[in-house]
Amino acid sequence: MARIAGVDIPKHKRGVIALTYIFGIGSSRAKEILEKANVSEDKKVLDWNDDEIGAIREAVAHYTIEGELRSEISLNIKRLMDIGCYRGIRHRAGLPLRGQRTKNNSRTRKGKRKTVANKKKATK
Repeated sequence: MARIAGVDIPKHKRGVIALTYIFGIGSSRAKEILEKANVSEDKKVLDWNDDEIGAIREAVAHYTIEGELRSEISLNIKRLMDIGCYRGIRHRAGLPLRGQRTKNNSRTRKGKRKTVANKKKATK
């Protein structure tokens, strides 16, 4: 099993797919990395030799990935919340940020339903 950027890469998958297991690397960036490292996209991780793994590690090192990327994202969110902009307020309230409706949907963001009971009418 190859280990790149502190992540165990699945050995029975194609290189392009396997590299997407690293946080911050999608399919297009994985193709770009394999192209820079001169490794075939269709070659499985199991068939990579030590030179190819080294070249891939070298290519991956040029990108912000994993822990560094996660901390950068969290700092960006914290900055938005500190300056009190609309997106920061929505982050703080746990609501969707990008203009989605919240009357019927957005359960993922709002969490489980909190039922609010009606007032009972006074009997005469």
